[in-house]
Amino acid sequence: MAEIRSVINQVLSQLGTSREARYYLKQYSSDAELQFAVIKIGGAVLEEQVEPLASALAFLRNLGLMPIILHGAGPQLDLALEEASIQTTKRRGLRVTSPEVMEVARPVIYRANRRLVSALEDQGVRAQGIQHGVFVCDFLDQEELGLVGDIRRVDLEAVRDVAHRGMLPVVACLGESPTGQVMNINADIAARELIWEVKPHKIIFLTGTGGLLDESGRIISAISLRTDYEYLVEQDWVHSGMQLKLEQISQLLSALPESASVSITSVDNLARELFTHQGAGTLIRVGEEILEHDEFDAELREKASKLLQQSFSRELKGDYFDDLPLECILGSESNGAMAIVLKGVDGIPYLDKFAVTPEAQGAGLGAAVWQALIHRCPRLYWRSRTDNPVTAWYFDQADASFTEDKWVTFSAGIDDFDQLRRCKNDCLARSESWVEKQNV
Repeated sequence: MAEIRSVINQVLSQLGTSREARYYLKQYSSDAELQFAVIKIGGAVLEEQVEPLASALAFLRNLGLMPIILHGAGPQLDLALEEASIQTTKRRGLRVTSPEVMEVARPVIYRANRRLVSALEDQGVRAQGIQHGVFVCDFLDQEELGLVGDIRRVDLEAVRDVAHRGMLPVVACLGESPTGQVMNINADIAARELIWEVKPHKIIFLTGTGGLLDESGRIISAISLRTDYEYLVEQDWVHSGMQLKLEQISQLLSALPESASVSITSVDNLARELFTHQGAGTLIRVGEEILEHDEFDAELREKASKLLQQSFSRELKGDYFDDLPLECILGSESNGAMAIVLKGVDGIPYLDKFAVTPEAQGAGLGAAVWQALIHRCPRLYWRSRTDNPVTAWYFDQADASFTEDKWVTFSAGIDDFDQLRRCKNDCLARSESWVEKQNV
């Protein structure tokens, strides 16, 4: 075990900084038993990526962490019903489950459960499938939906027993009535009820896409429901499935502390999502309100100065805030993340400072401020040093970039080449903000 931990610590140190990885590992290791994470795995991921999935989960277990695994088996059941010449019918987004459908569903779900347990054991991780006894149900609507369960109670006794014996609990989405009638349960609903009962530190949905996608097919790094939800559901590119997912997650988070979040990521990026500030996937939180200011009063100046110097580990010049040609200041309620935007060439805003504390970045506040910034300033340009660790992230946010000596200049939403040239020249001509010439 000591050798495994040594290898894992080396891997963690390569995901971000070793300080980041150890920060999160310490947080997770202090959680009460079963409260580290609930990881919900879609049936497609289980079918197509079972070996890398088992490897990713084994990585967590070898660190001494104990997630609760919950899986579905929707695609497997669709195929099995088709092979049995039984039509799939859905009402209200739920599979109508007749006795004939249940006769097919039970062995399919059992096989999916056993397959993941076996894959984990092949990785040297002790695991046990829990196919019954967790979800106590009544009929949701027997006449319309058949054997579909409405969860009335979540019983964690079997999950605790498995965890106490040092084994990963792998829970299937089947429920029973008090009289023992087996019922089918929608995996997202089962995840919601399990999460509400456990109240875990982390809530993770593993999907094939690795996150929610924007209109260009790129992963949205963070969503603050308080500031982004209404905007997103009004967009044409937010299809019905994505809108339903947002509604379900909004309902899920509404019954949890405001610090709770949902991470949607891929199997390959699970460790990066858990152990780096930047994460990998879509982080969804109720979130803080992102506030806009048009000037620095004495209080905001003091908070901004502290944030900037803490984030960059540099000392600001004493006259930095004097006569700034402000376009706007955007910041989270807690002042953990802030963007200082100045007036630039051709009326295009210039991002002068973007500062985020590590804790705020891990909570998704940096990404939330960035989303608010792009909504507020759809045309924008800025610069970053080539050796700044954040520069790689800026490349993903920008439409265009130009590297010259120690600087990279970036832009978003600017199509005119002459304007791009003027913005680049303005970036390179701007003076330093720090006492010593360091990263800006």
